[in-house]
Amino acid sequence: MKILIAEDDLNIRTGIKAFLEDESYDVVEAANGVEAVEQFNNSVPDMVLLDIMMPLKNGYDVCKEIRENDKIVPIIFLSAKSEEIDKVLGLELGADDYVMKPFGIQELLARIRAVYRRFEKSSSDDVGFFMMNHLKIIPSEYKAYFGDTFSELSKRELLLLQKLFGEAGKVVSRNEMMNAGWGVNHFPNSRTLDQLISQLRKRIEIDNTSPKIIQTVHGRGFRFSKD
Repeated sequence: MKILIAEDDLNIRTGIKAFLEDESYDVVEAANGVEAVEQFNNSVPDMVLLDIMMPLKNGYDVCKEIRENDKIVPIIFLSAKSEEIDKVLGLELGADDYVMKPFGIQELLARIRAVYRRFEKSSSDDVGFFMMNHLKIIPSEYKAYFGDTFSELSKRELLLLQKLFGEAGKVVSRNEMMNAGWGVNHFPNSRTLDQLISQLRKRIEIDNTSPKIIQTVHGRGFRFSKD
């Protein structure tokens, strides 16, 4: 699991990072709010640990921006602020938990595990799976099953497939695909999208030379057509 730590205090950030990496988590860092948004869009983490009082952009604004593009990624606020109104605001903005400083590192780990368990259960209960012709896609597992085999999906690949499935039969423009995979405030090179789709097709299409799951509509975008 990949975790983004957005914390301007270097000692706290590096301490959390070292501990989580010892627990076999993949960790990316941000030292301010602007970096936090950039890292979220670039690395597509599975969870965000978000300090509130950060330079350039505070944690509340970062949370709001993340939630505009991703409604489900778990977010845990880290803050020394203790007023109840701050907790309420953070939770109303879409945070999943709120850990007060100073905290024990084992307590933080327990909160991370608890929040992620709730997230996995919610994903399984609410989303379940969806079918794209021969593919059975289970979002909570990040897997696309075809027969007795399966392909692991990255979060970005899953987001693109969910977008196409939600617009089945319709053309999804390149900009819409990039917004779905990278967020509305991130603008990847168009070649990046093509490369990702090309690699994904090799793993999920029955015939990569005549794709059905991700069809190219020349000059317009992409389309998923149900059999």
